[in-house]
Amino acid sequence: METVTTIGELRARTAAWRDRGERIAFVPTMGNLHAGHLRLVQHARTVADRVVVSIFVNPTQFGPNEDYASYPRTLEVDKQALVDADADLLFAPPVEEVYAGDLETATRVEVPGLSDILCGEFRPGFFSGIATVVTRLFNMVQPQVAVFGEKDYQQLVLIRRMARDLCIPVEVLGVATEREPDGLAMSSRNGYLNTAEHQQAPGLYRALCAVRDALEAGARDYGQLERAAMAALSAAGFKPDYVSIRRQADLAPPGTDDADLIVLAAATLGTARLIDHIKISIT
Repeated sequence: METVTTIGELRARTAAWRDRGERIAFVPTMGNLHAGHLRLVQHARTVADRVVVSIFVNPTQFGPNEDYASYPRTLEVDKQALVDADADLLFAPPVEEVYAGDLETATRVEVPGLSDILCGEFRPGFFSGIATVVTRLFNMVQPQVAVFGEKDYQQLVLIRRMARDLCIPVEVLGVATEREPDGLAMSSRNGYLNTAEHQQAPGLYRALCAVRDALEAGARDYGQLERAAMAALSAAGFKPDYVSIRRQADLAPPGTDDADLIVLAAATLGTARLIDHIKISIT
């Protein structure tokens, strides 16, 4: 596996592959890779001839009081993991390569209707930062397919909408959440949890499972189910932002005839903000 840090080097490698008719898959990450990230790389390998992975901690998706400076950066360890996962190319650019000029005046991408709900309500500007950096990376790599984890489900829906609306010729694939044996969704931010908090953290998944079980048993008072899950999380030591039942396809509030639902939640435990979801099909 080769590592490049500039757009020029990246485009030289990918142009040669395209000239040979090879299909390129792209896996964008912020590094500090875990088994969930590597599952994305493995899936990318099954749908393309070449796999490009980016590691870039994107400053525009962090708020002023968030963890941009302290976000774990483990580039050398990540490189070896990507070699083992059979990636072809690592793109690890500095900030000035991705955002030429002043970050405050850089062109931004907005996805109305998806950027300010759920996590967007609690992290203003977060999804603008996501949409902006992913658009830039798509234009730099120019892949035929991009692979994202479903753990960040709102992000996945937003990126699909963005690619469609901006006519970006990339197929956006989602891969199911990778979990610890106790059900905790894998995340780089799980490293912020101390031992006791790590034992508590699967309670977020259990709260979602309780909502799923109630829906499958016939409950349809979505508001009551959401409030009960919020109360259960608070009682378990979390500071919940939301528990919300939505349509899978577009994250709109469900109607009485909607069958393909998703329950999403975000909650803070200690210094770690955790997110998770469960998909449900009801009849």
